[in-house]
Amino acid sequence: MPPFLAYEDKDPGPTGRVPLVLVHGHPFDRTMWHPQLAAFATGRRVIAPDLRGYGASPVTPGTVPLSRHAEDLADLLDLLGVDTFVLAGLSMGGQIAMECHARFGDRIRGLVLADTFPDAETPEGRRDRAATAERLLTEGMRGYADEVLEKMVAPYADPDVKAHVHRMMTAAPPEGAAAALRGRAERPDYRALLTGVRVPALVVVGADDTYTPVSDAETMHAALPDSVLHVVEGAAHLPNLERPEEFNRVLGDFLARLDG
Repeated sequence: MPPFLAYEDKDPGPTGRVPLVLVHGHPFDRTMWHPQLAAFATGRRVIAPDLRGYGASPVTPGTVPLSRHAEDLADLLDLLGVDTFVLAGLSMGGQIAMECHARFGDRIRGLVLADTFPDAETPEGRRDRAATAERLLTEGMRGYADEVLEKMVAPYADPDVKAHVHRMMTAAPPEGAAAALRGRAERPDYRALLTGVRVPALVVVGADDTYTPVSDAETMHAALPDSVLHVVEGAAHLPNLERPEEFNRVLGDFLARLDG
């Protein structure tokens, strides 16, 4: 049976190193991880899927909860024969990574949480996400993409990075993005889960991130029993694209610890 999700699977063959799974945020796709695929796929297997409703993966209208995304990832990794792995997620992808840990944490060797937060949605946040979902269905993605671009990446970000981020957002299927927004609004509170994580964790955040500020990262770092916190200066919500060399260095150090 073919996989449900579209994905990139860079497999250099047996390396003795734990595979790395990369989970993108909203409203992006797996090309968000190009700098990490280029940096790490020569020395380990790296898998980057398009989440349900994004990129080249099929769209499910209505509501797609984080649990559905987690189940999709488990199914894909089963199909690919990947039993254990390091799981990295950014923003919504980080919340999906937390949901994955709740469901199949015994398969996760290390957890990377970038520019994300564990709290359940507030009533105001649920209303805002529902309104945004309706807006995307009515207006399409371009107006939203124009509006949030310089919050996703810093206003001073490299023009090529800005263009890439804008392309991903405008290419996202409105029905898929809306369904994910509705599902994300229903997410549980993951704060207690973090205190029970028994594998090493890396928490990364852009210093100028206004969606998930440094204080959120500090709270997660304090809750996780074994974690490292790194703040990326000169970046907002997508430090893996805005400052890829620094992001890759920190991620590489974390992976080397797990390989060791």
